[in-house]
Amino acid sequence: MMRYSIRGPHKGPALLATAVALATVAACSGGSPSGSDTSAAAPSGTTSGTSASVAPTSAPPSPTPTPTRTYPLSTAPRTVPAVRDHEAARGPGWKPAAPAGVVVAANSAGLADEGRLLAGELGIPYRGTVAAGPGDVELALGGTGARESYTLTVRDNRVRITGPDEAGVFYGTRTLKQSVKGTGAMPEGVVTDAPAKPQRGLNVDIARKYFTAGWIEDRLREMADLKLNQFGLHFSDDQGFRIASDSHPEIVSAQHLSKAEVRRILALAQSLHITVVPEIDSPGHLGAVLRAHPDLQLRNVQGVPRQGAIDISKPASAQIVDDLLREYSALFPGGWFHVGADEYQALTVRSPSASYPQLATAARQKYGPQAGVQDLAEGWLNDRAAVVRAAGKTAKAWNDGFFRGGVVTADQRIEVEYWTGKEIGARPPAEYLAEGRKVVNLNDEYLYYVLGEPNQFTYPTGRRIYEQWTPLVLRGTTPVAARYAPQILGARLAVWCDLSAAQTPAQVANGIRMPLTALAQKVWDARTPTLTWDQFRTLATQVR
Repeated sequence: MMRYSIRGPHKGPALLATAVALATVAACSGGSPSGSDTSAAAPSGTTSGTSASVAPTSAPPSPTPTPTRTYPLSTAPRTVPAVRDHEAARGPGWKPAAPAGVVVAANSAGLADEGRLLAGELGIPYRGTVAAGPGDVELALGGTGARESYTLTVRDNRVRITGPDEAGVFYGTRTLKQSVKGTGAMPEGVVTDAPAKPQRGLNVDIARKYFTAGWIEDRLREMADLKLNQFGLHFSDDQGFRIASDSHPEIVSAQHLSKAEVRRILALAQSLHITVVPEIDSPGHLGAVLRAHPDLQLRNVQGVPRQGAIDISKPASAQIVDDLLREYSALFPGGWFHVGADEYQALTVRSPSASYPQLATAARQKYGPQAGVQDLAEGWLNDRAAVVRAAGKTAKAWNDGFFRGGVVTADQRIEVEYWTGKEIGARPPAEYLAEGRKVVNLNDEYLYYVLGEPNQFTYPTGRRIYEQWTPLVLRGTTPVAARYAPQILGARLAVWCDLSAAQTPAQVANGIRMPLTALAQKVWDARTPTLTWDQFRTLATQVR
């Protein structure tokens, strides 16, 4: 806005001359992008008229306009993970100041929860489904981008976040929240953003170590700000069964989550666009179940029991596990169920058929004379996957439950959760990928946080994940061929509580903070990060 100071009375021709001069100045200054060097002179022939209209002792000053403000091109907002693309623009950006509020566009009522959350975080009012006004943040569904994508536009002191689904718009609000927290503002321009991988998250073992509902909810909120969308809940193992059961209450540990607490966790997760993936591991890791059902314990030919292993030759074994799979499939609304399949002790001996003749006999009866214990275990996996599939779930299983060279082959629809190459008969990741299987990365070299660091595990560091790991690095430190990238669905950091007393829940939360942050960057954007580790760590502290 230009301001002018006109002194003295203006009459007749002098008044006209002054008006012409003002119009000329306004036209010139209004067209200048910088607003500098915008002095203006009175039109020819007006000087004598102007002079005649003022006191003879003082000449009128020339109008002196205030220069217009100028802005350099904006830079991308500083967030974790970094945005994929930012179109720079000139302008002041946006700050949460009166009369700003959060509004939801027409036909976007489903974004009300996102709007209320963001308004509370920014300290501005939520006004519901009304037209956006000066300073407002508007959330809207629309567009044809990929799932979980969004566009965030800052222009004319307004913010508009759009996406084809609610998750995408939610991630746009995370970008806005982080930018404001880090710098106080959101820069001018347009952010276009989408994740590189569809599955991004954290896995927590609450079977060996009990974690409260509140602790889990805190992790969900932390994940949401990092645009992570999958939380694996390993709640059954040798040491405990940690969720209340209606079908088999006898197996539940003293310390456990009630179903009301689980529903509360699930409600929060859903509001944050996180899917909780339950896991009941079998046919190994069932010690808590077997303590209440010792008749189902796997025993070798000498009658020696194997810790955590269920006897898969017995129909009652399948019945109890399937009871649990059906019960918790109904409790958890997400699209996946993890059925385990790792480290079955019958397959870790020199001759499974000789050590466990009952399993060998059952294999031949079910799958033919050439079948062995491996085939019975593979068939067990397929049967459990069929149970959760009937409940509308996609089955996940650990990679050491998929075998080569047998009569029975694992169902192609089961997602491989690749964690190790240390098992007997280890298969390299490329074998699973060459079979056309879909794989999720939980590489124990980088992504395993094992309490107490047993068996040569060391706590993962954010720096090592950030600088060395990518989703292509499924095993050890060597990446698979880039052509397999589309089959690698994503990755999760995994907390395992082997030595449960080694850390408190608070120490676990602190220990996984930067590894989880680094993982979030690498699964959101497959490109090499532009920041150094020290810069990234500093930024993460500023915006989270």
